[in-house]
Amino acid sequence: MVSKKSRSEVRIKKHNRMRNRFAGTAERPRLSVFRSNNHMYAQIIDDVAGNTIVAASTLDKDVKAELTKTNNVEAAALLGKVIAKKALDKGINTVVFDRGGFIYQGKVQALAEAAREAGLEF
Repeated sequence: MVSKKSRSEVRIKKHNRMRNRFAGTAERPRLSVFRSNNHMYAQIIDDVAGNTIVAASTLDKDVKAELTKTNNVEAAALLGKVIAKKALDKGINTVVFDRGGFIYQGKVQALAEAAREAGLEF
C-alpha cells in the first residue's frame, strides 16, 4: 500500500535539497523564511560562522502593533520591509533567498518582493 507523506515532511525534504545547493557567507548571507499557521519569521544567517545576523518576525512588538492579523499577505510584506531595513542598517545589501521549502507564492512572495523594494538584492 502506498502511503502519502504529509505536507510538512515534503516541505522539509524540499528545504534540505535546497540547502545542499547554497549557503550563506559573510559577504552574501542567507535570508531564511519560515511561516507557521499564525506567524512569519525571517532571519539573515551567516552559515560559515553559524550565527544569525538579523532576525524579525510578526511576534515583534513594533511589527505586531501595525498589524490586524499576523498571518496574511500584508503582514508578510511588512515583515519583508522590516527585515530589509534591519539588514541595510547592519551593512548587508545582497543575500541569498531561502524560501524554506515553501512554494514561492502568496506570503513568501510578498515578503521577498517587499524586501527587494526596500533595498535588498537577491
